[in-house]
Amino acid sequence: MEDRDLMEKELLIIKGVCDLYLHGTIESTTAEVHCAFKDALNESLNIQNKIYNLMAEKGWYSTQTVEQTKIDSTKQKFQTLG
Repeated sequence: MEDRDLMEKELLIIKGVCDLYLHGTIESTTAEVHCAFKDALNESLNIQNKIYNLMAEKGWYSTQTVEQTKIDSTKQKFQTLG
């Protein structure tokens, strides 16, 4: 298996872990449990960021540039909903 494939799989796994920790943080019933999930979430987010940065550095995670007019239009759309 290629390095890129491994990193893509790692990124998907850590994103799933972040999702689980986020929900654990939101749903926790005590301050201690909340803090434990929040700490685990923050650590997982740091790992996710490192993986993303490595992939982006190697050109393995491409992003698209969006026109400012589209950003402004979307922003206005959601501001009117709130």
